[in-house]
Amino acid sequence: MFAFALWDHWDRKLFLVRDRMGEKPLYYGRNGQAFLFGSELKALKVHPEWQGDIDRDALALYMRYSNVPAPWSIYKSIAKLPPAHFVVISDQGRSISDPICYWDLSSLAEEGSADASGSADQLEEELDQLLKDSIGRRMLSDVPLGAFLSGGYDSTTVTALMQAQSSEPVKTFSIGSYSENDEAHHARAVADHLGTDHTELYVTSEDALSVIPRLPSLYDEPFADSSQIPTFLVSQLARQSVTVALSGDGGDELFAGYNRHAMGPAIWDRSSRLPRGFRQFVGFAMARAAQWDWHRLLRYLPAKTQAPELGTKLGKVASALNARSAGGFYKDLVSHWKHPELLVRQAAEPSSLLDNTDKHPSLPGLREQMLYFDMMTYLPNDILTKVDRASMGVSLEARVPLLDHRLVEFAWRVPTKFKYRDGKGKWLLRQVLYRYVPKELMERPKMGFAVPIGEWLRGSLREWADDLLNEQRLEREGYLHPEPVQKMWQAHLAGKRGLEHQLWNVLMFQAWLETER
Repeated sequence: MFAFALWDHWDRKLFLVRDRMGEKPLYYGRNGQAFLFGSELKALKVHPEWQGDIDRDALALYMRYSNVPAPWSIYKSIAKLPPAHFVVISDQGRSISDPICYWDLSSLAEEGSADASGSADQLEEELDQLLKDSIGRRMLSDVPLGAFLSGGYDSTTVTALMQAQSSEPVKTFSIGSYSENDEAHHARAVADHLGTDHTELYVTSEDALSVIPRLPSLYDEPFADSSQIPTFLVSQLARQSVTVALSGDGGDELFAGYNRHAMGPAIWDRSSRLPRGFRQFVGFAMARAAQWDWHRLLRYLPAKTQAPELGTKLGKVASALNARSAGGFYKDLVSHWKHPELLVRQAAEPSSLLDNTDKHPSLPGLREQMLYFDMMTYLPNDILTKVDRASMGVSLEARVPLLDHRLVEFAWRVPTKFKYRDGKGKWLLRQVLYRYVPKELMERPKMGFAVPIGEWLRGSLREWADDLLNEQRLEREGYLHPEPVQKMWQAHLAGKRGLEHQLWNVLMFQAWLETER
């Protein structure tokens, strides 16, 4: 992981470079007569020639994705360097090259999936060795070291292989949330089995409320993945004992671990054979179904098929049936506000990678396309942004061994049947983990690392949210149309489910905007 600037004194050129997967950020751009660059926007904002004009088009992208994706930033005059790229600045900052790619994930994905081969046993052994080496390298430290442990497959794999290579109990840290989706007790069971030195903290709404005022400063620009709260709190918890922590992020993107990887391809493959008019009708009808009807129906499904927010996710899949293409299907699945131009005033949403089909690699099917899109967009713009800013905000170095470039390249050479198999994702990764942790300790529905933000917005966070979503305030600020915001807020307060993520996007922008005054 790196972001660095290299000054070529002989040729009078500046090179700005960002790591392959986007673990570390790099902002740059011209303001007045100055060329500015840095790892944080707050560093640029103190320059006397700083120009902080908000980019409404980038704001529309934020409302769709809950983050401002590279190469955009929330400011018109500043760009983010995309992962695996560098730029060259010359002529005293007046000449800025287009970003130049030095490690092409598109080609790696295309070539790797075309040549994917190997037996299950062979690939399992190779993955085990790669994981050991990657994790062992990231255990090298002259300061105290630990690991985030949620109890899920990815963090458990990292922790298990750390403990296998450590002569002392590894320090592990987890967060609970007093909710039905909590995984802290699973983390404790894993820690007990592995013999780690485990610390856990249960998060209350009061804890969340104390973190929220810090979020705009931590993230520098609007960012609305609500698991930013427990991520900050677990980083804060870990920092009390260690200076470096290993994280399990990346496993879902490498080995097809998200629910969309499971449900999306089957639904799209079947529905795409239907006449588009009929598919649109079905999607429209399902998308308009009341959210509580989904949850009422799902109560009758077997317990092992129950997953947190499954009704909400099925509703998103249903609305995605309106998509014209596989890329559009994925875009709809990951969108929070599906028509942000109706929310953000005077905005025209820019086209991004998901819209540019000519830039998509030739891959065997939708599942492979989803993995590529995840690695190019969701992983760097959301997951890695969340972990980097939360950890650095408490002076903790978070390392992500699953994103060693050798592991990424290996994952694309693994046949998809060994990633998604028997109705489950991360099959190959699971086989490696079962060498260290009993299968029965891990078999349960995927829960994720979330907090009950919907409940909190109706409870202890309501006064805070009411103030930020005030109709007169929105009108006065002039960035968002008050009507759709108020309509959604009142529906949420009335008990309609599945709206908290869209509202969190608005709230995090409003909270960030308050710091701009």
